[in-house]
Amino acid sequence: MPNTVPNVVFKTRVRNDDLGGPNPFEWKDVSSEDLFKDKNVVVFSLPGAFTPTCSTSHLPRFEALYNEFTAQGIDAVICISVNDAFVMYQWGKSQNANNVFLLPDGNGDFTRQMGMLVKKDNLGFGMRSWRYAMHVENGNIVKMFSEAGYQDDAPADPFEVSDADTMLNYLKAR
Repeated sequence: MPNTVPNVVFKTRVRNDDLGGPNPFEWKDVSSEDLFKDKNVVVFSLPGAFTPTCSTSHLPRFEALYNEFTAQGIDAVICISVNDAFVMYQWGKSQNANNVFLLPDGNGDFTRQMGMLVKKDNLGFGMRSWRYAMHVENGNIVKMFSEAGYQDDAPADPFEVSDADTMLNYLKAR
């Protein structure tokens, strides 16, 4: 695991009403520097948009506690998943995620360089992220909560320490 976040460029989609039509979005490159430089950030990563634990527990709880994170001096809460920008956008809409920034790592570059890319062929998912959460200050990884049992084709998908409450309790105790 690195001490700093990987330097990558994420391919995102942003709304541009000047485009008009049914799909007023355009591509926008967002770098690690854009996301982390001079910022205090909470990041959590999960196996996939629209998957059960990610949709019923992981993302909703970070969204619900967003104001408590900002009260602890957090500038942004970012959810990373090895999904494309279109999937992340639709998942965000379906989850009413208005505060957590859903960041697509479509090629898995960030996740791979974090050392958290795993095969989930046993579920037909291909390459995905292992579940983790981290506190990042100015690009430096201050604290990481990674689920136990990291391995390719893991028989289970643990969700014990990468949750919003664990991260919030850690921040409050600092």
